[in-house]
Amino acid sequence: MKTYSARAGEVEQRWLLVDAEGQTLGRLATHIAMALRGKNKPTYTAHIDTGDFVVVVNAEKVRLTGAKVEKEQVFRHTMYPGGERWTSLKELLAKHPERVFQAAVKGMVPRTKLGRAMMKKLKVYSGAEHPHAAQRPVEWAPTTTRKGSK
Repeated sequence: MKTYSARAGEVEQRWLLVDAEGQTLGRLATHIAMALRGKNKPTYTAHIDTGDFVVVVNAEKVRLTGAKVEKEQVFRHTMYPGGERWTSLKELLAKHPERVFQAAVKGMVPRTKLGRAMMKKLKVYSGAEHPHAAQRPVEWAPTTTRKGSK
């Protein structure tokens, strides 16, 4: 029996809609990274982009556990000498909740051309509205409950 290997032209990519309200950031980000990569499909092929488009709404209502909101610092660089900028996660969640979500998912995709192509398929919005109604995204609720919880 031959091993199946997907080709770029025969991959079917769906649009998934995820509501982040009340979900834990890291747990939800892992499921989204797997959907972007295509690992949740039986046609997964490592060197082909077999993943789906993911639209995340209500990113501002995502939940963080512990004291991460108070203690975490987010780093960025202006690309000028001495251009380090540190921002607290609380400030970033208040101003740009989409960036927090994109950074969480970006750390879970490959650091290659394929990973950059996957990140282009992630659309994050802070509110409940999104401009992708024409693509008819399917509601997708990944199971993000902890073991033993109900």
